[in-house]
Amino acid sequence: MYRILFVCHGNICRSPMAEYIMRDLLKRQDIDGVIVSSAATSTEELGNPVHRGTREVLNRLGIDCSDKRARQIMRGDYEEYDLIIGMDSANIRNMVRYWSDPQHKIHKLLDFTGRSGDVADPWYTGDFERTYSDVKEGCEGILEAILRGDIDVLERV
Repeated sequence: MYRILFVCHGNICRSPMAEYIMRDLLKRQDIDGVIVSSAATSTEELGNPVHRGTREVLNRLGIDCSDKRARQIMRGDYEEYDLIIGMDSANIRNMVRYWSDPQHKIHKLLDFTGRSGDVADPWYTGDFERTYSDVKEGCEGILEAILRGDIDVLERV
């Protein structure tokens, strides 16, 4: 199994959006053997469901996320996951501080788009559509890397 972990500050907006969009993209391409999850760098939202704005975007796409509850990253996640994707520079800083990233598993989502930058945080902007646009583009970039063989999920299955 190949494992991808998406990480944002609270695990109620951006990272669960990425988790469920990535799962949907993989399912549509009939790619098995990839486990996708998400977590937070903070403890602020632990146990809370996905934010209403993210749920609305996902529901519109026909994606159910009702089982998701926010959780915080743990020490063991670094060894468990093959690719760890942060939504912004602050997430990356916090994850590198926490794990140190000796295996270079940590990346920003928008690095998979050919452009740099942070995924818009709807907690502050209220603009879940802009966040969706960023997340969708990043997840499609990861999918393209898988299909090209740059991320070789088949050898790990």
